[in-house]
Amino acid sequence: MLEIIILLLFPLAMFYAAASDLFSMTISNKVSIILVAGFVILSWAIGMDWATIAWNWGLAAIVLTIGIGFFAVNLVGGGDVKLAAATSLWLGWEHTLPYLIMASFMGGVLTLMIIIARAWSLPVALHNVEWINRLHNKEKDVPYGIALGPAAVLIYPDTPWMQYVFNSITH
Repeated sequence: MLEIIILLLFPLAMFYAAASDLFSMTISNKVSIILVAGFVILSWAIGMDWATIAWNWGLAAIVLTIGIGFFAVNLVGGGDVKLAAATSLWLGWEHTLPYLIMASFMGGVLTLMIIIARAWSLPVALHNVEWINRLHNKEKDVPYGIALGPAAVLIYPDTPWMQYVFNSITH
């Protein structure tokens, strides 16, 4: 049962965050709370050592602090900052930088696609689709959770969480 929770909780939360940002341009605080609570419970359940837990919390604090700085100058949204910090808690020092690089690349591609799409007129058939109108609105920001979620899911198989699952299955 523990292995199934580890397999599903993090990826489902990340996909939910991405979908939520796509359709509403918000990432609920509940997603970050679930990720943090899940980390606390699951790190204890798998017997993660206290030093690793402490280092991961320190990393999450650093990511949150830097993210708040980016938020203060309107470079990212608050939901993105909280999601990135909660994600770094799960990914740890070894995987957070690759995650942030991948998310930045994916976010850059996403931003270019949205800029190009916003330069075109929205087809009349899509005028009544609220979430598409939000995405097409030039005054709106780019929903970066669309990049943060999938980037985290792509990194997740390399983490100690998945190593725990694979070791549990093979032993």
